[in-house]
Amino acid sequence: MKKTAIALFGLLLLILSACGSSDDSSASGSEKETNETVTYESETGAVEVPADPKRVVVLASYAGNVEALGVDIVGVDGWAKKSPVLAEGLEDAETVTEDDVEKILELKPDLIIGASTTKNLDKFKEIAPTVTYTYNKLDYLAQHVEIGKLLNKEEEAQKQVDDYKTRAKEVGDKIKAKIGEDTTVTVIEKYEKGIGVLGDSWGRGTEVLYQAMGLKMPEKTKEVTKKDGYMMISEEVLADYVGDYLVTSQYSDQDNSYQESELFKEIPAVKEGHLLKADANAFLFNDPLTLEYQVDFFEEEFLK
Repeated sequence: MKKTAIALFGLLLLILSACGSSDDSSASGSEKETNETVTYESETGAVEVPADPKRVVVLASYAGNVEALGVDIVGVDGWAKKSPVLAEGLEDAETVTEDDVEKILELKPDLIIGASTTKNLDKFKEIAPTVTYTYNKLDYLAQHVEIGKLLNKEEEAQKQVDDYKTRAKEVGDKIKAKIGEDTTVTVIEKYEKGIGVLGDSWGRGTEVLYQAMGLKMPEKTKEVTKKDGYMMISEEVLADYVGDYLVTSQYSDQDNSYQESELFKEIPAVKEGHLLKADANAFLFNDPLTLEYQVDFFEEEFLK
């Protein structure tokens, strides 16, 4: 009887030991998966980044790209926070700037995304793997796929791009069928020291209108925006650059009194009711979420 009890006790110890070993192995495997990295070929060279990033800080205009791919953002710049399109996904993210090194350290990011012009990059690289992009080095769709590569979600990013191109073309075809193939559209934004006439890749819906939908820009506007992507002009000469339709990207808290002047009201596009007023905060970026919003806006405004 005593020998039987000892044998049973020994068997119990073996079972408990095996369970403990299994748990340790599982925990170790989970930890390994969490810490797994991949090599990403960035503009500045190879960077070891998380295979499945969980806490990303975005210090450039790519917050919507990251959000669209379902990756959690713990820190983001103030411009992205102002976007009503991105607001829900950024609700829990802290507002940070390139100068907030200590604040970003406290957020414990596992990946930081910035621009090539972002300050304090050396300090950020000490906090977490840091990847930067040069604005407009890639076109807006290639940029999204590239961010998909960084986040290990390239296939998902490519699908989002393909879906957007299909829908934007469909809506663009409907718009051109209504207003005419040769009808021209101008996009502007008011700044402190004048008005910016925008080219075909300067956000504010320009990529959607000109690239995806295939709408035309006035030749004079195309010429002056070719070099820098935009051109600053005065209110007095605005009419020279406005096509058959005018899109104004504007902020609710800015002075838009120029639109009350007789000079503005006499612009043919304005007189004919071809003025589309867009929320600048919702039109600032060109990520998939913002692009979807812009396609919806243009479909409603042009086809109503």
